[in-house]
Amino acid sequence: MNKIPRREVGRTGVSVTEFGLGTAPLGDLFETLDEDAAQGVLKAAWDVGVRFYDTSPFYGNGKSEHRLGHFLRQKPRDEFVISTKVGRVFRPVHDLAAFDPGPFTGALPFEFKVDYSYDGIMRSYEDSLQRLSLPSVDLLVIHDLDFYFYETEARVNAYLNQLFTSGWRALDELRRHGLVKGVGAGINELGMIPRFLDLVDLDFFLVAYGYNLLTQEMLEEEFPLCEERGISVIVGAVFASGILATGAVPGARYFYAPASEEMLDRTERIERICSRHGTPLACAALQFLLANPVVSAIIPGAVEAAHVQGNFEMLQHPVPAELWGALRAEGLLREDAPTP
Repeated sequence: MNKIPRREVGRTGVSVTEFGLGTAPLGDLFETLDEDAAQGVLKAAWDVGVRFYDTSPFYGNGKSEHRLGHFLRQKPRDEFVISTKVGRVFRPVHDLAAFDPGPFTGALPFEFKVDYSYDGIMRSYEDSLQRLSLPSVDLLVIHDLDFYFYETEARVNAYLNQLFTSGWRALDELRRHGLVKGVGAGINELGMIPRFLDLVDLDFFLVAYGYNLLTQEMLEEEFPLCEERGISVIVGAVFASGILATGAVPGARYFYAPASEEMLDRTERIERICSRHGTPLACAALQFLLANPVVSAIIPGAVEAAHVQGNFEMLQHPVPAELWGALRAEGLLREDAPTP
C-alpha cells in the first residue's frame, strides 16, 4: 500500500491523507453509476492509500452515504477519517410520479427540508450514522449555507441566524463531547468565510470555488484569515468541476455550468504552457493546490476506478519549477500563490 502523506485539520488533532476522495459522484451527480462501479471507485481509492473520505446526505439523497458506509464498515474504524454534512433533513417522497431527483440522476426517493436548527442538525447527524452504518464520523460540515443555494441576503441571513442562535449549540455539544473531532463549513462562493468566522468557532472550511489553477481569489482575504486563526482548508472541486481535467474541450464545465469563452481561453493558455513543460494539465492542477500550507487535503471525485488511479499518478508526476514561473509571466497565476 502507498503511504500518502498526512496533514492535520486545523487544531483538531485529526490527520487526513492529503489526497482524499470526494463522493458526490457516488450520489449519481449528473450521471448514474451502478453499484459495482461505485464500489470499484471506493476500492481503488483504498488500494492507493486514500484514508480520508468526504460525503453528504445531499449527494443522491443519502445514496452516497449508503455506498460509502457499505464499503467502510468492512474496514478497521481507526484506519480512516470520514466527514459528512448537516443542514438538510430528509423524509420519504410520497408521490413518486412527481419526484424530481435534481442533479443527482439516480437519487433515492427522499426529499429534504433545509434546517440549521439544533434539532435539525442533531437529526441529520444521527440519520447519517445510520445510513453509513458507522458509530461515528470524525468531521462534520455545515453544508451550502451561502448565496449559491439561497441567492438572497434575506435568506442567507435567516439561515445564518438559525445556525448561530440554535444549530451551533448542537455542533458545539458534539465537538465538546468528542462525538465529532472537528466542525467546518462548506463554501461555494467568495465572501462567506469572513461571515462564518464572525459568528462561530470553526476548525476548517471545505471550499468548492475561489482557489484552483484558474482562479486564486481566496488569497485576497479568505485564506489569510484562515491562516491567522489556525483554520485549515479542504479543497473540493479540484478540477473546477471539470475543465481542469478535460481541458478546454467543447462542453467543458466550470463551477457546475458550461465554461465561458473567457474560461475556455484561459484554460487553453494554461494547457499550452503545461504541454511545453511536459506536464499534464490535471497534474499541475492537483499539485498546485497542495503547495499551499493552509490546505490540509484535496478530495477529487471519480466515476471510475481508473480516475482514482490516474489522479494518484498525477500527484507523483514530476513538475519542472519553470512551469510555475511561465504561468506567472503570462499573468495566469498570482504572484503570491504558493507553488511546489
